[in-house]
Amino acid sequence: MTFKPEKEDLDRNRLSPDIISSWNPLQSVFTINSPSKQSVPEKCYIVPDPFSSVSSRKRYKLTLFLLKLSLFAIVILALTGSFWWTISLTTASRSHTFRGYRRLQEQLVSDLWDIGELSLGSSRIKESEFCSLESENYIPCFNITENLELGLTEGREQDRHCGSTSKQNCLVLATSGYKIPHRWPTGRDVIWIENVKINAQEVLSSGSLTKRMMLLDDDQISFSFASSMVDDSIEDYSHQIAEMIGLRNDSYLVQAGVRTVLDIGCGFGSLGAHFFQKQLLTMCIANYESSGSQVEITLERGLPAMVASFTAKKLPFPSLSFDMVHSAWDGIAWNHKDGIHLIEVDRVLRPGGYFVWTSPIANTRASVKNKDNLKKWDFVRNFAKDLCWDLLSQQDKTVVWKKPSNKDCYASRNHGSGPLVCKVGHDVESPYYHPLEVCIGGTHSRRWIPTEKRPKWPSRATLSAKELTVHGVLFDDLVEDDLNWKSAVRNYWSLLSPLIFSDHPKRPGIEDPVPPYNMVRNVLDMNAHFGGFNSALLEAGKSVWVMNVVPTSGPNHLPLILDRGFLGVLHDCYEI
Repeated sequence: MTFKPEKEDLDRNRLSPDIISSWNPLQSVFTINSPSKQSVPEKCYIVPDPFSSVSSRKRYKLTLFLLKLSLFAIVILALTGSFWWTISLTTASRSHTFRGYRRLQEQLVSDLWDIGELSLGSSRIKESEFCSLESENYIPCFNITENLELGLTEGREQDRHCGSTSKQNCLVLATSGYKIPHRWPTGRDVIWIENVKINAQEVLSSGSLTKRMMLLDDDQISFSFASSMVDDSIEDYSHQIAEMIGLRNDSYLVQAGVRTVLDIGCGFGSLGAHFFQKQLLTMCIANYESSGSQVEITLERGLPAMVASFTAKKLPFPSLSFDMVHSAWDGIAWNHKDGIHLIEVDRVLRPGGYFVWTSPIANTRASVKNKDNLKKWDFVRNFAKDLCWDLLSQQDKTVVWKKPSNKDCYASRNHGSGPLVCKVGHDVESPYYHPLEVCIGGTHSRRWIPTEKRPKWPSRATLSAKELTVHGVLFDDLVEDDLNWKSAVRNYWSLLSPLIFSDHPKRPGIEDPVPPYNMVRNVLDMNAHFGGFNSALLEAGKSVWVMNVVPTSGPNHLPLILDRGFLGVLHDCYEI
């Protein structure tokens, strides 16, 4: 009975707030050897002496002092480490940090702009309706009927003209009976008739050249290489071009420095389809056609193509952009306007590049019998000489010229012979909507590097630090951009893999898709920057080609993209 009340008092004191607030784990160390009237020796817990208030206050002050001392030491260590870390930063790392901060600012502004655009989305969606069936052939800013009504003639009606009436605020429907294209590479050789504007009757009524290129089936058009007529003509023609350049066959074109080709009036892209197997990338350009469009059929085959006309305005490519320019049966009057179209070809052609021209006019034997054709041929041959082009070879109807690798020839020409060299102010690398000029462009560019001295493909895709200085781009910035896009491509393909079975293994439990397979073949990058998305797709082994679009409102990195061996174009994103 005497022990019980004392035990209860002890419990109350042990659980009192004062005792609890003054206890801490460090205090147990100093209570081991302190005298107490009553203590319980345990291994993991030592009860403080509740009857010694003086010793408790001393221990509390000592513990508080130790805690303050520990915090002070931690702060000193943190400040010291931060100080040494700041000193250890090099100038390169500091600039890298600043560049990263600048990108964050730019991204923030871009995101805020997108949010503002999305805030108007509901009202815009309400205004958007489906276009009429007549708009099936609609291409923004290309309206020949409207251009003729405005009084545009002499080929200017073929050019791009954007105005208020050129824009349609409606959704263009796919053609009736549209089918998913065949997966690559089957889709390169076979397309569905319902997917393009040309119909079976137009194929049957076409000329002999078109019939040789296309084979008509019940519901599809075949460009199959299984046809000896088609295969041999394209392959032989490609070999002929290589031999005229001085190569054994077309497989050596890459070793000769050829990677990108501009095909003017490309037909239906057969040469580009063949070149693609040789690691050559061919951009097909042609005038707008209301039916049987060369560009539409080429795109349907999964090959690069775009509507473009250089009748009155420059092509939307910088100077010195392509390793080869090809033109066959194009119908272009090269002898008109004092050879201004040949000057434009020279502008986009790299130093040491090749111009391949196939035309019945070039057949000297046949031209002798036709004085008009002979006159045209003489003009083209003499004008090419005034441009300092070297005539490499001529076989039947095909002629191959080579652009000079140095600029000495321009100064050594006789006075008054040939077009003059453009002045610095007229030699621009952003020729969007610029009129054609009768002077030789590109000679003042720092990118004047002969084709034979450029890195061969695929090494060209990764430019060196010295090459990047020409474009005003730091090597670290390009590497960082490529790394970011490699990660993005892995994420994109991971999300698309359940739907795309082009180069992905079938997931367990998922059946193979029913043909035609769903497939990503062409990609439109609306803000290509350095072309990092294109580079990441190629490095990942994806069988795609990318149209790298560089907005005219921002930095012009299109010369850099083209120098990497990719395709691209300048475009005003506000023109829909």
